[in-house]
Amino acid sequence: MTAIETHGLTKRFGDVVAVDDLDLSVEKGEVFGFLGPNGAGKSTTIDMLLDYVRPTEGTATVLEMNVHEESEALRERIGVLPEGLGLYERLTGRRHLELAANWTDATTTSDAVLDRVGLAEGDAARPVGDYSKGMQQRLALGMALVGDPDLLVLDEPSSGFDPHGIREMRDLVREEAADGTTVFFCHILGQVEAVCDRVAILSEGDLVAVDTVEGLRKTVGAGSELHLRIAGDFDSSVADIDGVDSTQFADGILRIGCGDSRAKARVITKLTNDGIEILDVDSEQASLEDVFTAYTTGGRSDADRNDFRQTQTVKP
Repeated sequence: MTAIETHGLTKRFGDVVAVDDLDLSVEKGEVFGFLGPNGAGKSTTIDMLLDYVRPTEGTATVLEMNVHEESEALRERIGVLPEGLGLYERLTGRRHLELAANWTDATTTSDAVLDRVGLAEGDAARPVGDYSKGMQQRLALGMALVGDPDLLVLDEPSSGFDPHGIREMRDLVREEAADGTTVFFCHILGQVEAVCDRVAILSEGDLVAVDTVEGLRKTVGAGSELHLRIAGDFDSSVADIDGVDSTQFADGILRIGCGDSRAKARVITKLTNDGIEILDVDSEQASLEDVFTAYTTGGRSDADRNDFRQTQTVKP
């Protein structure tokens, strides 16, 4: 089952093209990251998927339903955590969850949702105006989970969370995906890298990449670097090993750039067989932020992007 599919999805506001000819496919049960700089068209895309905004051209289906013709039925199957959701300060947390249940005709109990998002019974009885930012975000996430949705759309879900809360949010996302729920993340670089199966990058309304994080790294040449502290003099050749892009030896440290992460094991095996004593091993990997920058700030040429649009297969 395809959870999200678009063909030629386009939205123009006057002379401005917010989203341009978007072809995207997200499979059921995927945790899918949707990234792009401010103004790239992410929010407009989400608004079209939720039928808040009508496309100028193209089509979109969500959970194999037409987003325009079946929008009311779809909203009962989608949980949405928008960025900056406004809560009612005078209402209790429990009342917010009850309202969310009424909107979706859900049978999920408030207690079950409270437990999942880490809010205590006493917290649920308090007015939301007394909540910290992190507690408000937990409640907003709980409202999105009401009704056990088939698709979760999360825009900046970790906003306001401390590191412990972020870990809990990641665990919750993995649990949802394991149960068959599709999770559509928007813009959280660190969280996307930690939990997403695939990532799409939007730039100036154009889809410039769809792949796993590792696949994106390879495409832009942002591999990893292996650092080895060597005993004594270095007398071995690893430059010709498959997957090794560069080597540098100075002050007892051998730095090896690897376009293929599997090259690390090959290097260590070669050095060991050559009798080189390795005292310490460390590794650095290009972050998703580095990859994101390469795709959105001129790191790839227009020709590269056009080639991607012509050849990229977006299904896994």
